[in-house]
Amino acid sequence: MPRWLAAVLVALALIVAAALGWRFSIPSVQTTAQQQGTVPIGGPFSLVDQNGRRVTDQDFRGRFMLVYFGYTFCPDVCPLGLQTIAQAMDDLPQDVQDRVVPIFVTVDPARDTVEVMRGYVQAFHPKLVGLTGSEAEIGAALRAYRVYARKAEAKDGAYLVDHSTFTYLMDREGRYLAHFGHGTTPEEMAKRIADLVRAG
Repeated sequence: MPRWLAAVLVALALIVAAALGWRFSIPSVQTTAQQQGTVPIGGPFSLVDQNGRRVTDQDFRGRFMLVYFGYTFCPDVCPLGLQTIAQAMDDLPQDVQDRVVPIFVTVDPARDTVEVMRGYVQAFHPKLVGLTGSEAEIGAALRAYRVYARKAEAKDGAYLVDHSTFTYLMDREGRYLAHFGHGTTPEEMAKRIADLVRAG
C-alpha cells in the first residue's frame, strides 16, 4: 500500500474516532484516577431522593459514592446492573460497606417520580439511594458524569431509553476513582471497591 494512502486512512480513522469520542470516550476496563491522572467525571448536582428530600453532592461528602444511571422501566440492563451493585455491597466487609453509598440516578425523570423511585430502589438494597429531579437537573447530572442517554421512538405512549451502563466509584470528595463495565461480576466489583476504599 502506498504511504500516502496509508496516511490518509489513518487520518480518516482518527477523524471518525474523534467524532464518536463524546459517546465512547470512557474505556470499558476499570481504571483509577491515580493511574491515568485527573478524569473529568462527576461534579455538583442537586436532585431529589426517594423520600422527597432535596440532596446535593455535598450531602455525600466523607463517603464513597457508587453511582449508576438507569431508569425503572428498563427491561433488563438496569435490573441486572443494580443486582450486581446490591450483591457487591453485601459482599463488602462491614467496615468498607459503611463507607460506601450506592446511588441510582434516573435518566427518565418524566416517569421516575419520587414515589416510583421509592418502590423501585427498595427492591434491590436497603442502602440504595434513588435520585430523580427535573429534566434540567437530570440533564446537568448526565453531563457531569458524561453519561449518554437518549429516548427511543415511542409506541403507544411507551418508550425505552438508550443509555450508557457504567457504574462509577467516586471518592470521599466526589472525585472519580474507577468505573465498572456492565459485565463486571459482583465479586470483582466488591474486591476493587474494598481495595480502593481502604487505600483512600
